[in-house]
Amino acid sequence: MRRRALLLCIAAPAAAQAVADVEVNTATRARLEALPGLGPALVQRLLAKRPFADWDDLMRRVPGVKAGTARRLSAAGLRVAGQAWSTAGSEAG
Repeated sequence: MRRRALLLCIAAPAAAQAVADVEVNTATRARLEALPGLGPALVQRLLAKRPFADWDDLMRRVPGVKAGTARRLSAAGLRVAGQAWSTAGSEAG
């Protein structure tokens, strides 16, 4: 039982880091590319258009990012102005 508790104590911070928030307006190219669903082409488009006021602003100005993509990127940890998609106030698109 102690060994299991020890493993949980070690694994929990690693799991939390795996889904750590990544702010699109300030993150480095490498940090953005490390998120699932963000490849080099999309990262380049994000970098070229930032800063973003909110998710709606990002989706308006970055080709290829619609509601479904925004939802997936948010679930992976991407944040726009500190906000996750679900709290962005828009479900359109």
